[in-house]
Amino acid sequence: MNKKIEQAAQALFESYGGEGVKIHHLDRRPLPSHAEIIRVLVTMHELLFPGYIGAQGLTGKTLRERVESRVSWLYEVMTEQISRAIDHGTKIGEACRVTDREAGDCAASFLAELPRIREILATDVQAAYDGDPAANCVDEIIFSYPSIYAVMVYRLAHELHKMRVPLLPRIMTEHAHHRTGIDIHPGTEIGSSFFIDHGTGVVIGGTAILGNNVKLYQGVTIGAFSFDKDSDGELVRNTKRHPTLEDDVVVYAGATILGGDTVIGRGSVIGGNVWLTHSVPPGTRVLQDSPNLRIITPEEAAAS
Repeated sequence: MNKKIEQAAQALFESYGGEGVKIHHLDRRPLPSHAEIIRVLVTMHELLFPGYIGAQGLTGKTLRERVESRVSWLYEVMTEQISRAIDHGTKIGEACRVTDREAGDCAASFLAELPRIREILATDVQAAYDGDPAANCVDEIIFSYPSIYAVMVYRLAHELHKMRVPLLPRIMTEHAHHRTGIDIHPGTEIGSSFFIDHGTGVVIGGTAILGNNVKLYQGVTIGAFSFDKDSDGELVRNTKRHPTLEDDVVVYAGATILGGDTVIGRGSVIGGNVWLTHSVPPGTRVLQDSPNLRIITPEEAAAS
């Protein structure tokens, strides 16, 4: 048995040098730490919603000290993780593309956006309360609604995406996707007062643009057509592939809206299970005709 184990280990080692796509990260600077990024999100969650997440009962001096210590820790961790993300393709021994100072400046700029992110998250929470009659209070929404967590993570990741920091934004949003079932690409542009009711199965593509006061229900896809390829057979990238939803649009459960040229005009309502691949003007209602239902009673079933 020991010989079989040795042979298995040798074969596995040799596979690292095989032909084809390299699915290893060897002889390169370390990747960002997935575990550290999740710790960052836990701390961000506490700072953005203090008193709901993390330490309880903080006031005055203790609150200030807690915030200062948490922000200081975030600065150190984010500086390291940003440096790793930018330099992850650099071979060990080669000069890094980013200095510690540059990574630190990026981390500081990111942390400076937290007050503004809190302001816009407050509009998202209010939109959830205004848009869901089942909500008893704001506390319930912040504590328990998956969309609030998913949107919080998206808004953080979007800032890093705008700074062109690689890897970290997708680590963040895919963690939120795993936790909530809501998949928002960090490149998406989303305005204020955004609410996803229920949320499970929502997908929003990376070049989508959503205006203010947009509301989505579960199972909605804001997606792309099959991807175009260039003359070499490679996917065409860096083009707008996903729709634009203007202000005050509502999209009900199971609807699919596709295409980079598709614009859903302001105040439009897209009904459940609609498949839409073209633009509609402001104030439009797009509804799926009810299918013909055949209802068989127990008596009819027994007779057949």
